Amino acid sequence: MTDEGSLRERLIDAGVELVLSEGSGSVGLREIARRAGVSHGAPRRYFPTHDALLSAVARRGFEDLRTRFETAVAGTTTARGRLEALAREYVAYARERRGMFELMFRHDLLDSAPQAPGRSRLRESTLPLFGHFAELVARCRAERHAGQPADGPGEAGPPPRVTAAALWSNLHGLAQLWAWGSLQLALGDPPPDGDTGDARRDRLIAAVLDAHLGPVTS
Repeated sequence: MTDEGSLRERLIDAGVELVLSEGSGSVGLREIARRAGVSHGAPRRYFPTHDALLSAVARRGFEDLRTRFETAVAGTTTARGRLEALAREYVAYARERRGMFELMFRHDLLDSAPQAPGRSRLRESTLPLFGHFAELVARCRAERHAGQPADGPGEAGPPPRVTAAALWSNLHGLAQLWAWGSLQLALGDPPPDGDTGDARRDRLIAAVLDAHLGPVTS
């Protein structure tokens, strides 16, 4: 990596640290420069706007989440099993890296500035993740209907991308409301004896999948 590339990565590293420790509202070009040990004007060579800097930080989050997704589904063969693994990892990521999670999906703030030549826009990194969810939803429907008589009743429903969007919205809301403590309040806090937060979250995730994909059938 060139010195220029190394400095750019150092600036993004500083932004990631700020987001994780203090939230996205703390990320500014001057503070990034101070933490990276460079002049106040140095970040603008790579990030002409605040939006461009936030987008670069958010891209790191999506790279991290993608890696975690790949690990989560390793060895899982069914579409439903893969979706359940992704859903659990998504909610876990929101809990463990809250500042990054809250930044990553703020496309009203991100990706608005023109990118440098040869550099992709953030949406080109994020949309494939949603596309993968939609593909798995379609596969879930195919698996669910496999073996049914050709003249069976079938299940009418919205296109897979619509179902995937609704499923994603539900998971995102679950993750955010859990972080705020609202779901714990609604479910009863403190939890019953022997009931851990992980167990309650897993039951909620299972309910979300059942609501959008139908219950698992043997």
